[in-house]
Amino acid sequence: MLIFKYKSKKELKENIGKPLVYIETSLFGEEYKLNGLLVGANRPHITHIGREFFASVLMKDGIIMQVK
Repeated sequence: MLIFKYKSKKELKENIGKPLVYIETSLFGEEYKLNGLLVGANRPHITHIGREFFASVLMKDGIIMQVK
C-alpha cells in the first residue's frame, strides 16, 4: 500500500490535476503506476502530517484524475 503525503483526503482531492506525492512501501517492487488505480493511506506516525485516511486514486500519465 502506498503512503500518501497529504494532511487529509480533502487535501488529496484538492491536488487533482497534479502529480501524486507518496512514499513507496512494497518490498516486492514498485506499486506506483503512471496509469491506473492506486490504493493507499496517510499514516501520520510515518509522515508526521495530518490524520489517517484511506483512498483510491485514479492516475493518468502520472497525474491525479480522481480520488475516492
